[in-house]
Amino acid sequence: MRNLVLLSAVAVIAFSCNKKAEAPVPEEKPDSSAIVEEPVVDTLGPKTYCYMGVTGKDTVFASIDDNLGTITGKLRYKNSEKDSSKGDITGFKSGDTLKLTYEFASEGTKSKNDIYFLQKGNTLTEGIGEHKTENGQMKYASDKKISYKDGQKLQAADCALVSKALQ
Repeated sequence: MRNLVLLSAVAVIAFSCNKKAEAPVPEEKPDSSAIVEEPVVDTLGPKTYCYMGVTGKDTVFASIDDNLGTITGKLRYKNSEKDSSKGDITGFKSGDTLKLTYEFASEGTKSKNDIYFLQKGNTLTEGIGEHKTENGQMKYASDKKISYKDGQKLQAADCALVSKALQ
């Protein structure tokens, strides 16, 4: 019996000697300097804005694509008692002003006019000023004498409605 107790004691000692001290595994915390992937937002592509202005029975529709300050789009003046027109606009943005050339057809005649809009928030205000003809195009006589106080005001509008009106 003594041998059995001695053998059991040796076995217990042997097992405890072979067993490594296991340290508790530390909990992994996320690296605060790791880059969190955000959804990609396209800030470089063209942005489309739509506007509509109503004065009495007359309506103006505009669809404007702004590609980093280069402007393209469509414009339509739907007048009730005088000639209506619709066509393309091209130009650029200078500060808060859209400086555009409006190429349109009205009563079977193709024309080109300078048209400027002051952009404030969701509103475009058309510039009013004296025009002169230069190389077959109506241009503002002086950029400094353009007034936006009494110009046609266009408000942001639903692009589906504006697109339908521009067809």
